[in-house]
Amino acid sequence: QVQLAESGGGSVQAGGSLRLSCRDSSHLNSYCMGWFRQAPGKEREGVATINDYGTTLYAESVKGRFTISKDKAKNTLYLQMNSLKSEDTAMYYCAGDGSLYCRADERDFGAWGQGTQVTVSS
Repeated sequence: QVQLAESGGGSVQAGGSLRLSCRDSSHLNSYCMGWFRQAPGKEREGVATINDYGTTLYAESVKGRFTISKDKAKNTLYLQMNSLKSEDTAMYYCAGDGSLYCRADERDFGAWGQGTQVTVSS
């Protein structure tokens, strides 16, 4: 059973930075992992994905501001978020066990963390 645990969320002012972490305690070493987010009253959306080749995919709204990375030795996925905006406020979820397509589509992922809250104040 895949167990993903996010950390690093919090409250920050607009323009600030946060780094989210997601540890895979089951050592699944998913080929594809990603970050998704869900704001109140909105559907969950894909933020970024990364595969074992290091190929990344970002939502247009976060390109140039967010960076996804993975440390396989530590079984940990990261999301560095810079120049945060109020519209980035959401619950952020780590996703694992992704398909070979590694798209920012939640249907492609079989494992999920509990989420970590990010709040950006303007």
